[in-house]
Amino acid sequence: MISGQIWLWIAFNLFVLSMLALDLGVFHRKAHAVRVKEALAWSAVWISLALLFAVGVYVWRGPDTALEFLGGYLIEKSLSVDNIFVFLMIFSYFSVPALYQHRVLFWGILGALVMRAMFIAMGVTLIERFHWIIYVFGAFLILTGVKMLLRKDQDVHPERNPVLRVFRRIMPVTQTYDGGRFLTRQNGRLLATPLLVVLVAVETTDVIFAVDSIPAILAITTDPFIVYSSNVLAILGLRALYFALAGLMPMFHYLHYALAAILVFVGIKMLLADLYKISIGPALGVVAGILLLSAIASVLRSRSVKTVAPSAAFPGDRANPCP
Repeated sequence: MISGQIWLWIAFNLFVLSMLALDLGVFHRKAHAVRVKEALAWSAVWISLALLFAVGVYVWRGPDTALEFLGGYLIEKSLSVDNIFVFLMIFSYFSVPALYQHRVLFWGILGALVMRAMFIAMGVTLIERFHWIIYVFGAFLILTGVKMLLRKDQDVHPERNPVLRVFRRIMPVTQTYDGGRFLTRQNGRLLATPLLVVLVAVETTDVIFAVDSIPAILAITTDPFIVYSSNVLAILGLRALYFALAGLMPMFHYLHYALAAILVFVGIKMLLADLYKISIGPALGVVAGILLLSAIASVLRSRSVKTVAPSAAFPGDRANPCP
C-alpha cells in the first residue's frame, strides 16, 4: 500500500513540513509568550485542517475510511491532553520561561513525528505478520487503562528519568538558561543548556505516550496512511492545545477516568476483533460520548466546589532551573 501510493505519502509529508516551517519561520520567528487567544486561534486552524483532510479522505476512500480517520484523530487528540499535564509539570520543574516554551514544544513534536512513524510502521507490520499480536495490544491497553484508573500520584519526576541521567553524564549542563539556545559555549567548551535537558525530557515522555496511543489507533484501523495521518495531524495541534488549556488543566478533574475508559474500550475492541467486529461508527460514538460525559462532569464539579484553579501555564523562574 505504501509503495503503491508513495506520491500520497510524499505530498502529505511535504504539507506537514511546510506547515511546520510556516509556523516556526514566520508566525513564531521571534520568541514570545503564547497567550490563550493566539493559542485558541492556532488550535482552530489545526482542527480545521484535520476536518478538511477528513473530507478529502471521504471523497477519496469513502465514509468508512473517513470515520476511521476521525476515530484515530479523536483518540490521539484525547490522549494527547494527558501529554499536556506532563508538559506542564516538566516546564514547571525546570522553570522554563514562557518565552521559550513554544520552541521546546516545536522541536519536541518534530522529533515525536519521526518516532511515531517508526512506531506505526512496527505496529502495522507486527499485526500483518503475526495476527495474534492484536491480542497482546488489546490486553496491554486494558491493563494500561486500569492502571491509569487506579493511579493516585500524577507527579512527574524528571530526576528519575534514566535517559536524562545518561545525558547529564555525557554532556555537561549549564546552571542557567542562555536565551532560547539548546547549546552554548563557555570558556571554549560546548555545553548543553537546561533547555536541551527539557527537550530530552519531553521527547522521552512522548515515547512513553506513543506506546499507549499507537496500539489504541491500531484498534480503529490498520491502514498505515490513515493511522499515520490521523496521528500526525493530532500531534501538530498539540502545542497550540497546550497553551490554550494548560491554565485550565486543574478543571479537568475526570479526564484521566475518561482516558482510562477509552483505553479499556479500544483494548476490548481489539480482543473481540475475531469474534465480533465493532464497526467504526459506534466505536467513534462511544469515544466521543466518554469524553463528553467527562467534560460535563468536570464542569459540574468545578461549579459545585466553587474554586478557581490557579494557572500554572507560565511558572516563574527559580534560582536553579536545572535541579
